[in-house]
Amino acid sequence: MSAQQPYAVRLSAQAAKVLDILPEHAEETAWDLLDAAAGAPWGYSQWDTGDPEGEDVRIASAGRLSVIYFANRTLRHLSVLDIVWLG
Repeated sequence: MSAQQPYAVRLSAQAAKVLDILPEHAEETAWDLLDAAAGAPWGYSQWDTGDPEGEDVRIASAGRLSVIYFANRTLRHLSVLDIVWLG
């Protein structure tokens, strides 16, 4: 049995704007989080645990940086909704 390919990553316009202005170390962290999430989309916490229909919206965080994404099971891609940097 072969391992499945990671999910493709697609940035929203808002996420791309934030990524563009992040300091270099924060941008690297964001890509590291996205690489990990692409390999295991459900390895991070559900963004809103009170939403029974929102299990595919996840948040990956490291320090003061968070990436919110939607894992599309059918198309096998992550739609990055937003990136939050508290720096």
